Amino acid sequence: MIYTDTRDSSVKVDFRTAVLNGMNAKTGGLYIPVEFPKLDKAFTDRTTDPSFREVAFEMAKPYVKDEIPDGDLESIIEDCYPFTSQVCPIDPVTYVLELFHGPTCAFKDFGARFMARTMSYFNRSEKDNLHILVATSGDTGSAVGSAFHNVPGIDVTILYPDGKISPLQEKQLSTFTGNVRALKVKGTFDDCQALVKKAFVDQDLRSKFRLSSANSINISRLLPQAFYYMYSSIVVKNRIPHDSKIENPAILMVVPSGNFGNLTSGLIAKEMGAPITGFVAATNANHTIPDWIATGDYNTRPSVATLSNAMDVGAPSNYERIAAMYKLEDVRKMFASYWTDDAGTIEGIKQCSSNTGYIIDPHGAVAWKAWDDMRNGGMEKLLKGEKGDYTKPGLTANVPEWAQKVVDKEACAVILETAHPAKFGATVVNALGREPSMPERLEKVMSLPDNAIPMEKDYDSFKEWLVSNL
Repeated sequence: MIYTDTRDSSVKVDFRTAVLNGMNAKTGGLYIPVEFPKLDKAFTDRTTDPSFREVAFEMAKPYVKDEIPDGDLESIIEDCYPFTSQVCPIDPVTYVLELFHGPTCAFKDFGARFMARTMSYFNRSEKDNLHILVATSGDTGSAVGSAFHNVPGIDVTILYPDGKISPLQEKQLSTFTGNVRALKVKGTFDDCQALVKKAFVDQDLRSKFRLSSANSINISRLLPQAFYYMYSSIVVKNRIPHDSKIENPAILMVVPSGNFGNLTSGLIAKEMGAPITGFVAATNANHTIPDWIATGDYNTRPSVATLSNAMDVGAPSNYERIAAMYKLEDVRKMFASYWTDDAGTIEGIKQCSSNTGYIIDPHGAVAWKAWDDMRNGGMEKLLKGEKGDYTKPGLTANVPEWAQKVVDKEACAVILETAHPAKFGATVVNALGREPSMPERLEKVMSLPDNAIPMEKDYDSFKEWLVSNL
């Protein structure tokens, strides 16, 4: 498979180069496959559910062809996924895709573990360590740290915004030792991401160190997240006729979105033949992408802090990939986009619990609210020409191709629950008056000592620290 660059289509590299470089240092662009091979329809149309590992192997094969032999790829996937995603029905037309069954209780375990193992595989022949730089708005850092901890030949530096993530998320980041260290930056996630991006295009720094990324900037983080879209859409396709008696429903993926890597992974799965009809991009007050869909103008902005902090991104990196894959008019046909504020997030947690009995985290709550508002009059208003105000919470004015399916009750939703609600216990208590259950693997981390290093948000301080410590 050949990979090109979102900013220079003449670039042609292999998977190994794309993975180890993270992004193109010369252009600042992101790597993207030149094609998205379709899986055999016999696989996607099957009436028996595949295993998650089976899906992962079939989807990964074309992207690593001639670089990772099938036997080695099978071993990598087996090591990556002793856990799976779980499809949980919560009403006759709504499913929650639980992505928190990995070691750090967040969806990013799926991508980070695959990335760590492919990087380690490709790094075996190198003499020098590979240095991973990663900015996190919440769950990325802990997933990456866990995936790479004690992996030979690789060091990891995680940057997170000091005071702007949940206490449990910070514990998961600040307690690493050995080859993984965390920097708590006096700024926002966007400040952290800007430091990482500047380091990648700093030719002086790159002459001293081999650098790579572990955000959804890195294609090896993005591709494996497509596995659970394929898996869940096949599972839902097979069971929805029994759950709701709807034949051939529109299957909609409702994705809580910040940096838009997760949603881009869904687009890859759809391109490969997943039985997905469309997407709902559900965001918080950092609604850069919904505004782009609404107006046609892409304007980054400083991020603002919200209860769904992992989505607090004002300059989503994967906008570049979406814009490289589709024209805006195609995005508008495929996507509904929606945003809500903190009050709406709390309301989403309450509504989901009272209507279904399911306790959802603040990120999943944004997605739940998007779906529930959409199916209870929101989409019908758009079809009637009631556009609303895109600067206020709600749906943007574009009408996707599948809109009538929602109004006619011929659609079902898969809500991506990207983290365990216990990671945001205070917010859940505020909404419901009770705490969610705490997984044992999260309880253990709370007693570990903090090792995070304070860091200013200016690049010179960051670079000086890197040169002194890598």
